[in-house]
Amino acid sequence: MLEVERLESRYGRIPALAGVSLHVAAGELVALVGANGAGKTTLLKALSGVQPVCGGSVRFDGQDISARHARQRVQMGIVQVPEGRQVFAPMTVQDNLELGSFARGSLRTLDRVYGLFPVLRDKRQQLAGNLSGGQQQMLAIGRALMGDPKLLLLDEPSMGLAPQLVAEIFAQVAGLKDLGTTILLVEQNARAALAIADRGYVMEGGRIVLDGAARQLLHDPQVQHAYMGS
Repeated sequence: MLEVERLESRYGRIPALAGVSLHVAAGELVALVGANGAGKTTLLKALSGVQPVCGGSVRFDGQDISARHARQRVQMGIVQVPEGRQVFAPMTVQDNLELGSFARGSLRTLDRVYGLFPVLRDKRQQLAGNLSGGQQQMLAIGRALMGDPKLLLLDEPSMGLAPQLVAEIFAQVAGLKDLGTTILLVEQNARAALAIADRGYVMEGGRIVLDGAARQLLHDPQVQHAYMGS
């Protein structure tokens, strides 16, 4: 489904991505882990079309989309849940969700999203800014699902959440995978991300330095020492 080959990007003269290659097959949950500043979010932005690239290629569903604009990529089914949730605080929960179907998808998806996240149905007329951090993360994911994604890009969904809420969010992400959603999950919390993933990549300094089955990476001494504090 997604094939990234030797992707390069810069911030001015500073390299941000240095020959990144990875792939995500339909139905997979692939984790991309690494420390803050490794280039994970930059890669998602490049895949979404909002970060310029200066080399390499991105193919999606057999098409080269390297030169496609962000809106075109959304229309093709690439939908991102941004780092920090970025819900529209002055708007209601339901208004936030309905915005997710603007470029792609249908309001008919609303019932499905409420089924996945019942708390959002209960709070649908509340302002998004009044939700807890965990509820805002559910809203951000639900808004993305309103776009009927073929590929869901999840950027640091555990950021700023208490451990109990992190476990809840990751259980919901795993549930989306079980329903057939293809997911590329970017996370600093390597243990939680690899525990639910099929495969994983480890990123450092704008490069992929390790990849393999998620279970294998979860028990890799190098990964445990660098990212799990063991």
